[in-house]
Amino acid sequence: MKLITLKLAAIMWIAVLLGCTNSPKKETIQNYYKEEYRPQFHFSPAENWMNDPNGMFFYEGEYHLFYQYYPDSTVWGPMHWGHAVSTDMVHWTHLPVALAPDEHGYIYSGSAVVDWKNTSGLGKNDQPPLIAIFTYHDPVKEREGKINFESQGLAYSNDKGRTWTKYGNPVLGNPGIRDFRDPKVIWYEAAGKWIMTLAVKDHVAFYSSSNLIDWKKESEFGKGVGAHGGIWECPDLFPLEDKETGTKKWILSVSINPGGPNGGSATQYFVGDFNGNTFSTPQSQERWMDYGRDNYAGVTWSDMPKQDGRRVVLGWMSNWSYAELVPTEKWRSATTIPRELVLKNTDNGYLVTSVPIAELKKIRKEKIELPSQVVSGNVPLNLSEVSPMQAEMAFNFQLKRNSQFGIPEEFGLVFSNDEEEEFRIGYSISEKYFFTDRTHGGKSSFFERFAGKSVAAYDMDDKMQIRVFADKASVEVFVDGGKLVFTDIVFPTTPYDKVTLFSHNGSIKLNESVVWSLSSVW
Repeated sequence: MKLITLKLAAIMWIAVLLGCTNSPKKETIQNYYKEEYRPQFHFSPAENWMNDPNGMFFYEGEYHLFYQYYPDSTVWGPMHWGHAVSTDMVHWTHLPVALAPDEHGYIYSGSAVVDWKNTSGLGKNDQPPLIAIFTYHDPVKEREGKINFESQGLAYSNDKGRTWTKYGNPVLGNPGIRDFRDPKVIWYEAAGKWIMTLAVKDHVAFYSSSNLIDWKKESEFGKGVGAHGGIWECPDLFPLEDKETGTKKWILSVSINPGGPNGGSATQYFVGDFNGNTFSTPQSQERWMDYGRDNYAGVTWSDMPKQDGRRVVLGWMSNWSYAELVPTEKWRSATTIPRELVLKNTDNGYLVTSVPIAELKKIRKEKIELPSQVVSGNVPLNLSEVSPMQAEMAFNFQLKRNSQFGIPEEFGLVFSNDEEEEFRIGYSISEKYFFTDRTHGGKSSFFERFAGKSVAAYDMDDKMQIRVFADKASVEVFVDGGKLVFTDIVFPTTPYDKVTLFSHNGSIKLNESVVWSLSSVW
C-alpha cells in the first residue's frame, strides 16, 4: 500500500509539474533583470532555481543552452531542463522548459548532440535529429532505499530543439550503482561510433554505441587518480590541439563535490590520450579549471562549426556549499562567461588555459586607458562614469627590479565601497601564490565559511596580466592569458564603486592598461 501511495503521489506531482512549461514574459524579464545582484552580462534564469549547464550544442545558427532548473522555487527541487538559445553565446532568448519529470524520475544533467548521420533513425524529412541523453533520477526508488535509482534516458527533437519527445524506457539501465549519472556524449570519428562518458561515484565509465540507443561498456578511469574529496560529477571528454605544435591531446574534465582546492565544489581535468576504448594520462598532479569558489559543472558545446574550431566551456557560477542560501530573490544562480579552452605546453606539462570568448567584445562601451605608472602603496583609479561592477579590466603589471622602493611583498587591486567592504585580487611575491579574498566582501552570514581567501601556487615572471570581468555580484579573474583562473561571487551591501591598485613594501610598474564598461545583454 505504501508503494502504491508513493507512486500515486509521484504521478499526481508530475502532472502538476508538466504544466510549468511557459517561457517568462518579456515584462517579467525586464523587471527582474534590474534587481539587486542580478548579473547583466551573464546568463541567469528569469526566475527560480538553476544549477548545472546541460545539453549545449550548436545547430543552424543557434547555440543551445539547457540547464538544471526547478520552476517552482528558488531552492533545489525536482529537476527539469530549462532552455535558452543565442546567436553569439552572449545575448540569450528564454524558451519554454524542454524536459520535465515523468514516471521514470527527475531530469538530471546530461548532454545533447546533432545526429548528423541519423544513426538513431529518429530523424524526419532527411534532417538530422537532435538527441538529448540525460540522467533519470527516480525519487520513489530512492525513498524505498534502493540504489539503482539513476539511469540514462533519451529525448529527440525534429524542430530545431523547440519541442522534445522522450524515447520511452531508459536507454542505459543501472547496473547496481548509487551514483550513476551525467552522460556526456560525443561522436568518435576514428571508429565511427558514439562515446558516452558517465560519472560513476569516484570515477568515470566509458560506453560506446552505434545508434545512441544501444550501449556497451568499454572501460573505466579515475580510481586512485586525481582528487577524490567528493563525488565525481558532470564529466566531459574532448580533443584539443596545441596550436603551436599541432599536437592533439584528449582532455577529460570532471567536477567534484566537495573536494575543491579552496573548499566545496570545483572542476579538475586530465590531459592524456583516448583511443576509442580507454583514456590514459601521465599526469601525476591535480589540475583545476578554476581556483575560485564558484565555477562548477562546466561542460563544452558540441557541434561547433568546423570553420570556428573552438572548444567553448560554460560553468555554473556557484558552490553547493551555499548555493541555496545566497541572498538573491526571485532567481538563484548564473553561469560563468563562456570561455575558450586552449592547450598550452609548459615546463610543467600541458595546461588547459581559459580565455573569455571574443564575442564579449561586442558589449564593450566606454573605454578608459590607464597610463603607465609606478604603484607604491595604494593608488585609487579614476574610472569616471564606468561602474566597476559592470566592467572588463586588463591590468599589465611589471616588476621593477632596480626600483628604489624594492620588490613588493604583494600587489594587486581592490574593489571597495564606503561601507569598508572590499574584494581583493593579488599576487604574493614572497609566498608565490595568487589569491582572491572576500573576507570583508559584504554579506556572508548566510554561510559560516563563505567569507575567506582562495589561493593557488603560481610562479610569476617579470610581467603579469590580470584580466577581470566584474558583474554586480561576481568577479572572474584570468591570469596571464588564462593560465590561472578564479571565479567568485560576492554580495556587497552597496555596490563596489572604487578600484584601488596596491603594492605593499615595494613598488610595481603598471604598464598601459585599459578598462571598459560593459552593456547589459538583457
